Amino acid sequence: MILIFNAISHFLVDAACVAALFSFGTETLAASSAVIVYNTLAFSTQCLVGLFMDRFFRCERTRSDYLMLCGSLQAAAMFVVAAAALYPFGLMVKAVLIGLGNSLFHVSGGSVTLDRSGGKAAPLGIFVAPGAFGVTLGVLYSQILNYVCLALGIAAIACFGIYRKAVFHMAPDDDPSYDPMDSGQAAGQVPAGSAKTDPLLPVAFLTVAVAVRAIGGSAVEFTWKTGAAASLLLTLFVFLGKALGGFICDKFGVVKPAIASIAVAAVLTAFFAWSMPLSLIGQLLINLSMPVTLWLMYRHIPQYPGLAFGLAASALWPGTLFGGLIKLTGPLQSLLIIVCFLLGLGAIIYSEKVLRK
Repeated sequence: MILIFNAISHFLVDAACVAALFSFGTETLAASSAVIVYNTLAFSTQCLVGLFMDRFFRCERTRSDYLMLCGSLQAAAMFVVAAAALYPFGLMVKAVLIGLGNSLFHVSGGSVTLDRSGGKAAPLGIFVAPGAFGVTLGVLYSQILNYVCLALGIAAIACFGIYRKAVFHMAPDDDPSYDPMDSGQAAGQVPAGSAKTDPLLPVAFLTVAVAVRAIGGSAVEFTWKTGAAASLLLTLFVFLGKALGGFICDKFGVVKPAIASIAVAAVLTAFFAWSMPLSLIGQLLINLSMPVTLWLMYRHIPQYPGLAFGLAASALWPGTLFGGLIKLTGPLQSLLIIVCFLLGLGAIIYSEKVLRK
């Protein structure tokens, strides 16, 4: 119940944030600057917010208390986004408020998703995937802002009841490997199936992998993506990739699907960006690895779900920004894409092998 609610809320939050910004247009320097400020705050602060939540909300609290704290923060973030998006603030003030609200929502909702995932990757894909449609609809149809904010306000009110119901029905032995306080497992003890070695290196590799994969993905331009229909179709394949990636990981493991999907995606993205069908397949395949990266990150630092989610998100924005600034064409552009995607693949393989040690 919480997972589906958070997935829908993710769509609403991203749609409200982007629609609020694009309702001002993007032609002026002020509008472009506001988008950069928003993205910087919405993405780059997530690792700090996650670390704060892990340190002060997760430690020395029962799992049910932690769940309610995350739910309260999530509801507050949704209220902030809806109110700031609708209230006639100046453009830059609006960008700051919805950016910070977006960051708080993602970390609180992502932390709950990780904590309740039961060691599975599928819930991560379900949570993150709807955000793709929220962003696209916000860009294309900023006039939906009032309706989205109304739905977001209703969802924020419902959030308290949904989380309280989940806590009420939480069994004492609910997900014991991820419940160190309530299950009798010593605080700080590594849950079964997690890495037993120093996680610093694999976590660093995974964080860099997110950034370089974003560079490769942003360096390419799809010449066929003209008009709303093409944008929505591309978003659909991104959505499917993120949603299916976790299920494939749970069913077939990490390494073989990652090698097959990322290698093919690298070729399709680097050499066939002119083709709509091949580009769409490439986007679906590369996005399969998105929930897998999050899952690996969390398995290495299971005591820090907020930091695990926040690190991946924080690395995404600078990679996207640099990828958009890099202006390469021809063989150099193709080489950049392939190298970036393969570096990401290497980080996934290495991190999975560390987990099995």
